[in-house]
Amino acid sequence: MNARPQLAPRALYEEVAEHLRQRIFSRELAPGDWIDEVRIAEALGISRTPLREALKVLAAEGLVTMKVRRGAYVTESSTKDMADVYHLLALLEADAAAATAQHASDAQLAELRTLHAELEAAAHAGAAAREKFFALNERFHLRLLEIADNRWRLQVVTDLRKVMKLHRHNSLLKTGRIADSLAEHRALMTAVEQRDPAAAAARMREHFASGLEAAS
Repeated sequence: MNARPQLAPRALYEEVAEHLRQRIFSRELAPGDWIDEVRIAEALGISRTPLREALKVLAAEGLVTMKVRRGAYVTESSTKDMADVYHLLALLEADAAAATAQHASDAQLAELRTLHAELEAAAHAGAAAREKFFALNERFHLRLLEIADNRWRLQVVTDLRKVMKLHRHNSLLKTGRIADSLAEHRALMTAVEQRDPAAAAARMREHFASGLEAAS
């Protein structure tokens, strides 16, 4: 008999939301899949009340779509949806890149340099380190946003990136995309280290334009 997943002793619906979020990001629950509330509640050993609260959280994040009299489904994003998400991310993260280039301390630039070096190493390690590459890529972008120091921008980008992750693997697994992404990161790092806000913003916009093309 399989052991039930152990949930940490914090707000139960938050733990359930994170459990489902990770299943969605790993494609265990794929876009379009119906979420079987009864089965999931039984597997987790919980009532359906915290599960439904968790689904509301995921629906607010755009990861789950609630359908009247049909229940909850993992969100299927249209081509337009993804174009809209990438457009907003390009605007917000380009603005953050400019702010980082202008205001980051030497120590903060060193942090970004270290993350970029780890990203390079993961990319060159091949398929075995692919998940590490995905995680480091996200850490690099989020650290740049934190350094740019606008919590509202960070909050919006964090939510948008959750939707983007529904299709992240599709884009980065395309032949040559990881190498291209890495080259774009190098160009971005150069602009940031040269403290050139306009160039940093331009490189970030180009990065998202390439990402959208790969995701299409």
